Formats: sequence, structure tokens, C-alpha cells
Amino acid sequence: MSSILTTLRASRGARISRTLTPRRSFRLSSSPRPTWKIGEGVSESWKNASQTPRKSWDMKETPTRDAYRLLTSAIIPRPIAFVSTLSEDGVPNLAPFRYCCIWPFFDNELTRFQLLLHGLYKKSELSFRATSSQVSSNPPMLSVSFSLPSKRKKDTRENILATKEFTVNLISESFVEASNITAVETSEVNEWLLSGLTMEPSTDVKPACVQESAICMECELYSYQDIVPSGHTTPTTTLALGLIKRVHARESVLHDDGITVDPKKLQIVSRLGGLAYGKLVEGFEVPRPSWKELREEYQNMLASNSEAKRS
Repeated sequence: MSSILTTLRASRGARISRTLTPRRSFRLSSSPRPTWKIGEGVSESWKNASQTPRKSWDMKETPTRDAYRLLTSAIIPRPIAFVSTLSEDGVPNLAPFRYCCIWPFFDNELTRFQLLLHGLYKKSELSFRATSSQVSSNPPMLSVSFSLPSKRKKDTRENILATKEFTVNLISESFVEASNITAVETSEVNEWLLSGLTMEPSTDVKPACVQESAICMECELYSYQDIVPSGHTTPTTTLALGLIKRVHARESVLHDDGITVDPKKLQIVSRLGGLAYGKLVEGFEVPRPSWKELREEYQNMLASNSEAKRS
């Protein structure tokens, strides 16, 4: 185990020589263009940048490694989730994942309303990827997807399919390193012992929650689908849907309303491209547009546009 830690620390030290800056508290600021009016489009600086040439990738022809590097550096930020499972023999497993987001159903209509987790965490650069996202709020559901390497099966996937139970735990700044160590690619270690994190008994499922996580979700497998690329017979991805049976939130991270989470208190982290992580230190609110208020201005805009075309 000491050799594993030594190797990981040496690798990290070789790749990252700069130190992290002290944490800034999360704050709300004004939107980037608070005086924006309908029809104005983008800022001049971004408009100039948008005139530069595009580079395109045909994803059917793009090597897997290049597709991975492209997408994980483009789809950012991706908050990170821990998934806790048990094997059929009762052996615990703990693994971090990226690519997680929240999508709720309202009256059977899919409406994406909040990115809760959007990240795929790897157990090796290419061999392990997974996505966890909420699919529905009625019933409360999330999805977890696993990219399947050819060399060996993934413990988390196998455990979920076998036992039908798992927990999803969010990762805050205070235990990023502890979560990262569990991504080591081996079946020979106890991830709980390796990380120094604490099992907390769940209420409705057998896999433990992570005591250090401020937000934990107990889940039961609802269904799953193996995904096979066109022209192949072997699955490369498994998509699992989980019914969220219970959510646990530390009172210390909630707003005064007792139901919504305060990002300043949660201190959630996200994954960027490569080895980079992100902190959530600033946000802004943009009012939802009202058609009642916009209708007249929009109709005047249409009339002006039609007149300009005629002239």
C-alpha cells in the first residue's frame, strides 16, 4: 500500500508543481452583461473570437483516447460523486465518478433543471469512466453509466447489477485527496481503509454512505441497459437507472429554508480537463424572461426587421 501512495504522490508532484491558492468563499455577483437587451447577441470581444476557424472531429473516426481528452476538457465543470456498493459476498467498494447531472421529470415531461453532478471520474486514464445523473424527481431517480474496459470487469457496475443497491455521495474540498486515492486501478485494496474515510450505515439500503460527505443518496437499481457500438457485438457502456430512496443532507450545509443547499457551505469541487479540479467560488443569477413583458418589444423588433428587409 505504501508503494501505491508513493507512486501516486510522485506522479502528482511531477505533473503539478504549483501550489493551490487559499480558498475564497462562494459569493453571488452580477451577471456578465446585466444591461443586455433582446437581440443584442454576444459581446464584441466574444463576437470577434467567434469568427476564428473551427476545428471539427468526426467522432466515428476519432480514436478513443482523443475523444476522451476532447470531451472531458470541453464538458466542464463536472462535480464529482462517490459511489458506494457491496458485492454479493458483502465486500465493500468505494469509487469516485465524474459526469453527473440532475434531470427531473414533471408529469412525464423531461426537464433538465439543475446540474448537480456532471463529471466522470476515472480509475485509469482510459479504462474506467462513469456518469451519474438524476433522471427524475417524480419518481426521484438518477442514472449511473459505466464505460467497460475489455481487460476486467468493474466492481461498482458488477455490484450494482448483482445487489441492486448503491449510494451516491457528493465530494467537497475537504476530502478531495481521500476520494482520489480510491481511484487506484486494483482489486487488492479496501478503498475505505486506503482513503481513511468513514462508513456510515444507510437506512434503506445495505451499502454504506460516506460519513464525511454532506450529501448522500441511497439508491435502488430500477433498470439498466448495455450499450453496443454500431457494428460491434460487445457492450462498451452500461447505463443504470437508480431509484433514489432516501437523501441525507447535513443541516450545516442547508439554507435557512431547510430544503435547499447553500453552495458556500457545501464547498463542492468539480473536475475539469486532464488532472485539473475546480472550486465553486462565484455564481450569478439571471432573471427568467417573461413573455408578457417581452411581447411588445419583440413585435416591434419583428416589424423593424421586416421594414429593413423591404428597403
